[in-house]
Amino acid sequence: MKNILFALLFVIFATSCGSDASSDAASRSLSGAADASVDLTALPWDSVLTRAKGQTVQLMMWQGDPLINDYMSDYVTPMVKEQYGVNLEISSGQGSQIVSTLLAEQQAQVSESDIDLMWINGETFFQLREMDALYGPFVSALPNSRYLDLDNPFINTDFQQPTEGYECPWGNVQLCLIYNSDHVAQPPQNLAELQEWVRTHPGKFTIPTDFTGMTLLKSMLANLAGDPHSLDGEFDEARYEQLSKELWEYLNRNKQYFWREGRTFPASVAPMHQLFSNGELWFTMSNNDGEVENKVINGTLPESSRAYTFESGTIQNSHYMGITEHSAAKAGAMAVVNFLISPEAQLRKADPKVWGDGTVLDRSKLPAEMQAKVDSLDQRTYAPPREVLEQNAIQEPAPEYMIRLYEDFRTYVIEAQ
Repeated sequence: MKNILFALLFVIFATSCGSDASSDAASRSLSGAADASVDLTALPWDSVLTRAKGQTVQLMMWQGDPLINDYMSDYVTPMVKEQYGVNLEISSGQGSQIVSTLLAEQQAQVSESDIDLMWINGETFFQLREMDALYGPFVSALPNSRYLDLDNPFINTDFQQPTEGYECPWGNVQLCLIYNSDHVAQPPQNLAELQEWVRTHPGKFTIPTDFTGMTLLKSMLANLAGDPHSLDGEFDEARYEQLSKELWEYLNRNKQYFWREGRTFPASVAPMHQLFSNGELWFTMSNNDGEVENKVINGTLPESSRAYTFESGTIQNSHYMGITEHSAAKAGAMAVVNFLISPEAQLRKADPKVWGDGTVLDRSKLPAEMQAKVDSLDQRTYAPPREVLEQNAIQEPAPEYMIRLYEDFRTYVIEAQ
C-alpha cells in the first residue's frame, strides 16, 4: 500500500511540475555556510549558531488561520532574525504537498531541497520517514529541548510512531466539539446521545472532510470499540474493517439529519465556524482545545460558545517541526526550532489572545516565574481546563487509519446513496 501511495503522489506531482524542482533547488541562493552534508548534532551549539547566522530558512506550513500567521510573521520571524541572524521565509503548504515536493526532489536527485523546515505530524511524518526525507535525530542537540515534556506519550509519540528526534514537538492539542449554549442545554456525551440529538435537531450538526473531521472519525472508531486503547499499536486491517463498517452504518443512518440532509459536507472547519456563528449550525469543532477561547475573543464565534469532549473520549495529539534531509540551511532551521520551543515563545503561543496552542513543555522543568505564567493561561472561560480534558484523551492511532478514513468516508458516506 505504501509503495502505491508514494507512486501515486509522484505521478500527480510530476504531471503538474515536470522537472522544475531540480532547477529551482539548484538556483536557490543561501548566505552562510551550507549544511547539506554536515552533522550539526556533533558540533557545539555556538558552532551551530555561527553557521546559522546569515542563512535563509524556507519554512513550509499550513497558513489557514490569521492568528497563527500573525504569530509567525510578527513575532517569530523578527525574533529569529534578531537573536540568531536567520532569515525566515514562510510559504503555504502541508501534508501531501510537502511529501510530493520532497519525493519529486528525490526522483530528480536534487542535492539541496527547496524546503528546509516543515510543520508536520501524523501521516506526513510517517511518509517522510519511509522516504528517509527527514534530518535527524536533532532534537537533543537543541538547548531548549531540556524543557520538553518528552516523557509524555502524547508528545514523544506521533500516530503510534516514536519520534526518535526526527521531529521536534511544537504544540499539543485535543479535539473538542463546540456547541452554542444558547440553543444546546445538554450536549450529547456519546454516540448514542449524538444520534438522538441530531434526530431531534435536524440540520444543526455536520462533519468537515478535513483533518479535523477525520480526527473526529478516529475518535468515533475508538468510541465504537469501547476502549480508548483499542486502536493502539500497528494498523490492524481486520479491526479497521470491523469498526469502520460500524461507523459508516452509524453515519449513513443519521446523515439525513445532518446539515443539508447530509447531501454535502463542509471542506474544513472554517466554513463550519461561519455557519455556527450565523446560527445555521449549533455545533462546530476544533482540533485545538484552546481555539474556542481565541475565536470568541476575536469575534469569530459567539460568546455562547462552549467546548467539550465526549465522555468516551477524543483524540489528543501533538504537532511538530521537521528538518529536511537535504536542507542546505540545517543550522538555521535548528536555530528556528530552538526558538520555537523556548519558554518565552511557547508561552506567547499558548496565550488565547495570540494563538491558544497547548504547550509541549514540562511545567516542572520551567523557572518558577514561568510556571506561574503557565498556570494563569489555563484559566479558561469557554473550554474546560486541560487537566479535565486530558482525562478523556485518546492517543492517535497509526497513520494508516487516517489515510484510509479520508478515502473511505468519501466512498461509503459522502458518495453513498
